[in-house]
Parts: sequence; structure tokens; C-alpha cells
Amino acid sequence: MKILSKSCNIRIFFSLFGFLLTGILGCIQPSLFASNHQYFKKILIRSDTSSYFSAPPFPTDILIKHLEGTEYYPIPYKYHSLLVEMEVPSDSCSYNFCLAGLSDTWSGWQRQAFREYLHLPQGSYTLKVKVRDREQAIIDVLPFHFRIRPPWYVSPVVLIIYGLFLFFALFIIIRIWSYRFAREKFKLEKIINERTEEMIREKDKTEDLLANVLPKDTADELKKEGKAAKKKFKMVTVLFSDIQGFTKLAEQMNPEALIDELDKFFFHFDSVVEKYNIEKIKTIGDAYMCAGGLPNKNRTNPVEVVLAALEMQKYMQNLHEKSKDLNLNFWDIRIGIHTGAVIAGVVGHKKLSYDIWGDTVNTASRMESSGEPGKINISGSTYELIKDFFICEYRGKMPVKYKGEIDMYFVKGIRPELSVDIMGVPNDTFQVQLQMLRLLDLEEDLLEKMEKELPPNLYYHNVKHTIHVYTQVELLGRALGVTEEEMLILRTAGLLHDAGMVTDYVRHEETACEMAREMLPQYRYTDRQIGDICRLIMATAHPPKPANLLEMIICDANLDYFGRADYLSLSRDLYREKKERDLVGSWEAWKANQVEFLQNHDFYTDIARRLREISMEEQVKLLEDSKME
Repeated sequence: MKILSKSCNIRIFFSLFGFLLTGILGCIQPSLFASNHQYFKKILIRSDTSSYFSAPPFPTDILIKHLEGTEYYPIPYKYHSLLVEMEVPSDSCSYNFCLAGLSDTWSGWQRQAFREYLHLPQGSYTLKVKVRDREQAIIDVLPFHFRIRPPWYVSPVVLIIYGLFLFFALFIIIRIWSYRFAREKFKLEKIINERTEEMIREKDKTEDLLANVLPKDTADELKKEGKAAKKKFKMVTVLFSDIQGFTKLAEQMNPEALIDELDKFFFHFDSVVEKYNIEKIKTIGDAYMCAGGLPNKNRTNPVEVVLAALEMQKYMQNLHEKSKDLNLNFWDIRIGIHTGAVIAGVVGHKKLSYDIWGDTVNTASRMESSGEPGKINISGSTYELIKDFFICEYRGKMPVKYKGEIDMYFVKGIRPELSVDIMGVPNDTFQVQLQMLRLLDLEEDLLEKMEKELPPNLYYHNVKHTIHVYTQVELLGRALGVTEEEMLILRTAGLLHDAGMVTDYVRHEETACEMAREMLPQYRYTDRQIGDICRLIMATAHPPKPANLLEMIICDANLDYFGRADYLSLSRDLYREKKERDLVGSWEAWKANQVEFLQNHDFYTDIARRLREISMEEQVKLLEDSKME
């Protein structure tokens, strides 16, 4: 057999060794065939592009091995054409071929001593040949076993390469697809973000515009409900200002210059009222109207409105002096202020306007018209609310149209002890006194919140306990001579110390501090004050470990029930409260714990010890003899 390479066109053939042992008598005398494989003259193997031609014979022992054995001779796929040629002992011999693996059918007897098989597919084959002589004797030639190897492009290594290539191709395709998808997504997100930002900007512009026309709460209600309800406010301070001789100035000045000047004044007034949390209501010609105490009610609005009026007055005085130096016409204003009840709400459907109505508005207008240029005229009701902060000059009872005679005062400035300097800037004492008024607002809002939201099974730590501690810290603080700011911090901490039980019973001190940091900035507390308040709240945690006088005061106020005549009743309430939360065991175990605490605890301040109604020893005896009802 001969193998011919496709690359170098070298043909290799198998030369079956030997000739018939008896030469030309083979076909006549079959018995002389010592080995029937000698019938094979040659088995030629070629590639598709090669021709058969002779080459040196293949080693005989290998050919015999594959003729006599069962081992398949491997043939590369590119040599998948086969030519089988038999020795011709006699012209009378005929041959029958069968290539098992390709077909189990025999070719039929033929006189030609060769058989050609072209383009064999990969697989295992067995070549069988029968030789028949002229005497009709049939000899089975030993079969030749061979195997056409798979082509290189389906070999395991190549299949692995295919797999890797496919994986890599899929990976690249997925990456490209992901990149394109991400790019499209990015483009869409960019467009969406741009549109969203544009919508947000437009929304902000709309809301800012609406906020300039309406109070925020009213604007929110209008957007949510489509309408805003009218509200009544019991204490609102209304300010009217009017430019003296505006009609005459309008006749003398260029209209554009006049409007520019007026716009400059009102722009400054807007910044002043915003600074003091006052709501601008409207302007009518040269008249400017604003009100404090709405839409969020507060007790500080009379003081804040007067402070705003003083700033407006100071601004106009400065302009007066500059105009005088330049020999220009000067502007002067009258300011009138009154405090009372009003009704506030939105009027109009297409052109919305926030306005206030009531006798208070009319009286404030009369205060302005009854005043004098460059002065702030206030009513008697406003005076009673601001007299501790400002120096006022009594004008007497002045007649007011439709109102009769009303007490009127000119505001001269801030009291010296509450002012930084002669310029009339409020000092820290002024701010603390104002904070004391805001504390009353905080007290009202927080107690209302606790009344609504505290769990009903708080038998001890309820609103009543909070009010007692709130009152007790003031009592102890006054007795121990703490400063006004320390009193503010003490009272605020006493008010907030158990507010955290609205949401968290166990960690109520930490929760109360979180509430303080969220709520107190709305009441103008500074960061330093809020930090001090939180430290006092945390000092009430059990067991108490006060580190300074203020912490001692709030701890004594919080544990004041230890020295009270109703201690036993309060102790039962506290036990029930904790028992329902699985924080204590039996009543006897509770009593033992309370007795131990009473025996080892005493009030931290002398005034608290002196205010004690019953001694610790008596409380211990009462507790030991008690039973849970």
C-alpha cells in the first residue's frame, strides 16, 4: 500500500510482498497458495488531487499485520480514495469485492483484477476479496482493515478551537450588543434626564412663582386639592407702610424713574420681611402690606414685625440722608402696625391672590394713616405684646375713623439692655427672650403631637409626666439661679425628653434627640443649643449619670416621683407599662429592684432634696408593704 501526500505529491503505495508460491500455476492449483493474501498485488491510496504511481514497497510485516489481524490501519482523511489491484495468476480468474463499512453488498464477479473506491467518508472499513479460478474454486482473501481518519477540521482539538472561537465570537457579539444597548440606553437616559431636569426647572420656576404669590402651605393645598380653604388666625400682626406725598412726587418725577425707585424700595422690603418670616400680602400703588403670624401661627410675630419695621425705617433714613447731601428729592414713609384676629385665604380663579380680611386689617391701615412721616405707629394691643423688647412713646388715645379712640405708641427702638449698640441691633439676651416665646409655640405643637400619637398604654410616661418634668425643671432652675439661655435649654430638653416614645419605647432618648435635630431649627434654635439639649435628654437615660448642674436638674425633675406622696401609685403605673412590653417580671421582682434603687439613690441637687415630700426610708417601707392591685 502506498500513501501519497497532498502537499508534496509523493505517493506511498503498499506493495504486497511476494508472488504466488507456485508462480503462474496459482489459478490452476489453489492448494499452492501458501498465504491467500498474496493475491494482493498492490493497494494504492491517494488524495483527491493525486494520481497513482509506483514508489518503494511498504514493509511487509506491517501489511501482514493488517491483513491477518483485526487492527485497523489508520489513513489520513486527505487520502480517502483507494485502488485495489490483484495479482493475475491466470486470465481465467475472476474477482468479487466488498467494502464493509461502505456497503455490505458484493460487487459481483468480474474479470478485472482491480477495484477503485473514491472519496470514502471517515470511518472504519474492511476490504474483502474473493478469487475464483477457472475450476470455479473460490478462495477468500484475508480482509484488509483500515480506518479513514476524520478530517482535521473535525478533530477534537479543532472542535475545541471551534468552541472557543464560537464562545469568543458570541462574547464579542454580546459585548457589541451590550455596548450598543448601553449606548442607546445612555442616549435615552440622557434625553430623559434632560427632559426631567427641564421639567423640574420649569416646575421649580412655577413653584417659586406660586410661592411669591401664595404662602407655601396654601400653595401646596391648592396644588393637592385644587382649592384652598379660608383660615382664621387669632393673633396676626399687620403692617402697612405708605410713602409720604407720593402723589406730589409722581407729578414731578419721570414715570420710569419713579417706578424704578419704588421697585427698589419694595425689593428691599421683601428681603426684610423674608428675613423675619413675615408674609407679604400685597402692594397697592405706593402702599406695602405684610403680616406676621401666618400661614404658620406663632407668638413672636408682633416682635418680628416691629423689628422689620425698624429695619425699613432705618433704610429710608439712610436714603433720606443721601438725598439731602445730593440736594435730591427724598422719600419718607409712614408705618402703622396692629395685632389681632384675621381671616386669610385665596381669592380669584385665574389670577390668584392671597389676602387677609377683618377688623385688624382696617385698624392697621388707620394706624398708618394716623402716623407721622419717618415714624412707626403701633396700637395698644401690639404695644402690650412687644413692650418688654422695645422702647415706646405713648401718644395717648387718638381718634380713628369708625373705631373711636385707640391707644397709640411710637416705637423708638430696642431697649438698651437688649441691644448690641446704639444702632439698635438685637443682642443675645434679646434673642433668648424671643426664643422663650418660640418655646411656647413648640410646647403647644409638641404636646398636641404627643397627645395624638403616644400609645394609649403609656400609664406613666404620658403627656402628664412630660408636663410635670417641663414644669419641674423650670422650678429647680429658677431656684438654682441658672441663666435665661440655660433655662431655655433646660425647659426645651424637659419638653422633649420622652417625646421619642411616640415611635420607640426602648431607645426613646436617642429618638427624642433625632426629633430635636429635625424640629428645633424651625423654631430658630442654633446648632449649639440643639447639641446642649440632646446632651440633657441623654442624661435622663437609666441609670442617670449627670455630669453638670443642668444634667443634675433634669435628672432630679425626671425622678421627682421618688419623693412624692403618690409614689406608690406612680410606681404601679410604671410597672404595668413595662409589664405590657415584657420588660419586667413579677411584681415582687419589680419591688425588689425599686427598693434597691431607692436605697442607693438620692437627688442630685439640694433644692430637690428639700422639696421632697416623703423620705426615701418611708417610700421603701411603703413599697415593701404594697401589693399589686
